[in-house]
Amino acid sequence: MATTVNALKYETVIGLEVHAQLYTKSKMFCSCSSDYANTPPNTHVCPVCLGMPGTLPVINKRAVEYTMMTALALNCTINEYTKFDRKNYPYPDLMKGYQISQFDAPIGKNGKMTIEVDGQKKEVGITRVHLEEDVAKLIHRVSFDGKAYSLMDVNRSGIPLMEVVGEPDLRSPEEARQYLMKLHTILQYIGVSLANMEEGSFRCDANISIRPEGSDKLLAKVEVKNMNSFRAVFRALEYEALRQRKAMEDGVRLVQETRGWVEEEGKTVSQRSKEFAHDYRYFPEPDLPPLYISRKWVEDISARLAELPEVRRDRFVSEYGLPFYDANLLTSTKAMADYFEACLKIGKPADLELSNRAKMVSNWLLGEFNRLLNSTNTEIHQAKVTPERFCELLELINKGSLTGPSAKQVYEEMFNTGKSAAEVVQQKGLSQISDSGELEKLAEQVISANPQAATDYHAGKETAMKFLVGQLMRITRGRANPQIATELLKNKLGEK
Repeated sequence: MATTVNALKYETVIGLEVHAQLYTKSKMFCSCSSDYANTPPNTHVCPVCLGMPGTLPVINKRAVEYTMMTALALNCTINEYTKFDRKNYPYPDLMKGYQISQFDAPIGKNGKMTIEVDGQKKEVGITRVHLEEDVAKLIHRVSFDGKAYSLMDVNRSGIPLMEVVGEPDLRSPEEARQYLMKLHTILQYIGVSLANMEEGSFRCDANISIRPEGSDKLLAKVEVKNMNSFRAVFRALEYEALRQRKAMEDGVRLVQETRGWVEEEGKTVSQRSKEFAHDYRYFPEPDLPPLYISRKWVEDISARLAELPEVRRDRFVSEYGLPFYDANLLTSTKAMADYFEACLKIGKPADLELSNRAKMVSNWLLGEFNRLLNSTNTEIHQAKVTPERFCELLELINKGSLTGPSAKQVYEEMFNTGKSAAEVVQQKGLSQISDSGELEKLAEQVISANPQAATDYHAGKETAMKFLVGQLMRITRGRANPQIATELLKNKLGEK
């Protein structure tokens, strides 16, 4: 798509609707297990989540509390009176022909969240946080004779589903991405959702439109679906903002519609028109009584609320003396922050001050640890290197038993096998060589093999010494103590 459209002519307006499956043991209105991932289809079902006539739903208290926790974390007001409603629509994945949701009395409302883009902070409004049930899953297939058909797995039907509706305060795809990432982090920190986008437990629909700069009048609103990663959300909204501007430039009428993101083609495609709003015929769910949320209940939930990302980041700076940059990266996920603090509680390397130990741990976690996690597509909880074994490696480095290059080799082997640092060092013979006698002979070999470098050193070229040290490190496979190696080379060259 051409990108030469005058982007200054129109302003982008984005609002996000995020659905997150809540991490409860049972479903929203029955006792079926919510742990349905990777289980055979239609095995976690009962008459209630199958929508059989005559069944009665029962509210999952934990799901209500998790929704309250999220609302409080997003600075929402908790409604004292809330209720469930029937939302009627005829989709084939809706077992009862309606969904139990919340309409005019959500659990939380009028919240806010602060995001940061390019060093600038921005406050984004949260319209509401409400609770509902997830729907069944349709699986589309094509038969051997080319005919399309669909199968339905009811395992997902009835899973507690929380919706966070944001105000249309976002003005760019990057702001939308940062909003989504911040919300994702908060949900994981407070422990209410696994929030895995690829598995569908954290799903985002985006409403995007444009308007002439300086005007309050929005053009047609487009809803974008089928985005299963932060990158996909950014790319889809970036594409859509340009498409809408290009349409206006070409005199094409924009229509209110739902469009799907096609990752492989890098574009959105029209799915259905939304020229006319659905009439969901909401009415209070007759089988469930209203919920009255007492102030004491709210206070109890607030007291149990986990430390939020920004608070933890600031504590890492003040308590451990970390640079803001390090603390911000470490607390971007709860798993990484937990791993970091678990390492500090072990207290190794023992002879380092807390701030120096924290910086050493941080450098390794944000460097080699992150690199290997990303390259192997491994989650932190899957890592074979425990905090205890990780700190054993740092102890060896701090004592001078391992050089930097050797330490990286050792850690990679630990990461791949789960072995201890001591085991890897012994098996691969990677302990640091600090014996002057052994290194002296090697220094003589290096000088003899590189006479030009020796001449350059005597001529005052400092780079020559770095080259010679590098050669010595190479023949010892990075095991030579670099300080001792440098001194020996200087001494030997001084004799000549």
